[in-house]
Amino acid sequence: MAAGILRVKADAVINENGERVILRGAALGGWMNMENFITGFSGHESQHRAAMRKVLGPEKYEFFFDKWLEYFFTEADAKFFASVGLNCLRLPFNYRHFEDDMNPRVLKESGFKHLDRVVDLCAKHGIYTILDMHAVPGGQNPDWHSDNPTSYAAFWDYKDHQDRTVWLWEQIAARYRQNPWVAGYNPLNEPCDPEHVRLPAFYARVEKAIRAIDPDHILWLDGNTFAMEWKGFETVLPNCVYAMHDYASMGFPTGDRYKGTPEQNERLERQYLRKARFMSEKGTPVWNGEFGPVYADPAFDTDAVTVNQERYNLLGEQLRIYDKYKIHWSIWLYKDIGLQGMIYTDPESRWNKTIQPFLNKKRDFWLDKWGQRPAAEPEAALKPLVDFIDRVSPSAKDTYPTPWNTEMHVMRNVFNTFLAASFVDDFAALFQGLDETELEELARSFHFDECVQRNGLNRILKEHAQVTQ
Repeated sequence: MAAGILRVKADAVINENGERVILRGAALGGWMNMENFITGFSGHESQHRAAMRKVLGPEKYEFFFDKWLEYFFTEADAKFFASVGLNCLRLPFNYRHFEDDMNPRVLKESGFKHLDRVVDLCAKHGIYTILDMHAVPGGQNPDWHSDNPTSYAAFWDYKDHQDRTVWLWEQIAARYRQNPWVAGYNPLNEPCDPEHVRLPAFYARVEKAIRAIDPDHILWLDGNTFAMEWKGFETVLPNCVYAMHDYASMGFPTGDRYKGTPEQNERLERQYLRKARFMSEKGTPVWNGEFGPVYADPAFDTDAVTVNQERYNLLGEQLRIYDKYKIHWSIWLYKDIGLQGMIYTDPESRWNKTIQPFLNKKRDFWLDKWGQRPAAEPEAALKPLVDFIDRVSPSAKDTYPTPWNTEMHVMRNVFNTFLAASFVDDFAALFQGLDETELEELARSFHFDECVQRNGLNRILKEHAQVTQ
């Protein structure tokens, strides 16, 4: 049994007995908030779902996605997760499961079917959950993972988007307020407020609204600009943990390869300390809500074994740093089709075989950011456009989000948003004419029993999950 609802005391999270608890785990990314690189489609979740509904029709559409949500996380997953020694699963979700844009402030009870199921399965196996609203009305950031196809984070400029988000958190808090296995609420994932001051103001507002209904659960609050900076933050809210995301460029194909040099290790620790400075100065707990490398595919990368070992080593060094500072962490992510997950769909599964031609197209045309690999044709198109923009508008590269240069803005707006959206019907067409038996077989490709374990990753996680708290 859980020893009461977790709470914050000074720089620690403690249980009802006053014992320190460090939450270490992963995120169920790509599940109740679908992401293109995680399951293979292009564009944004709402576009993908609309295209699938058009091809399948409403009845088969509902059947397929219900089965898919079921198979994506079952008791077999919870047992495995606990066996690795992990004690917390972050649950990202899209607000559209609980409310329709054309029927606002009317709660969809159906949205809780799978969320309740997974919260309960995790509790049964001694796993805490953090509820993460990954996509909110209007979009809190300009990226695909907030299901925002406009690249404009309208959440910040329209009070009604914020009102609806507060309202939905009130509904969620009312449902889980007495659940000791819910470690708390993550109100916004990776917010991007260009003015900086509106984010802490929203946190103050949503904290007050949630506390009126649920005075006990922790709020896990992401920093601004994809959880990387704290400009505009001055005060610390009660019973809150502040969260950073700590991806290392050396874990991606475009970054330097990790060789474990003293300079590289010092760089990793400096990066962590910079992102955690606010928490260190204020004496609050630290949660690294996302981090983790992507992994090379032996079917396409001849050096995959060596590259992946380097990335396991990189992850091990990051976890050593987190052990040193005794922080909470949640790796991104638990399950996918082979890019990052602790487990992933079998390359020989019906799902992978069905979508492989489309995955090749995505790779060739840069239709998602995280699956991007060197490709001559898009590279030839990109450079002249970037050079032109930088020449005629030297200030373009300073457009918020400030970590992005001109190339990143063009990649996100042209390739990953506009071009990617133009292919959503191509992906959905792969499911044309399938009956429910075939659709269930596709969905079952994501069942734990059908998946492959990434043993190198899981060994490292298990080693660090068991570090004395």
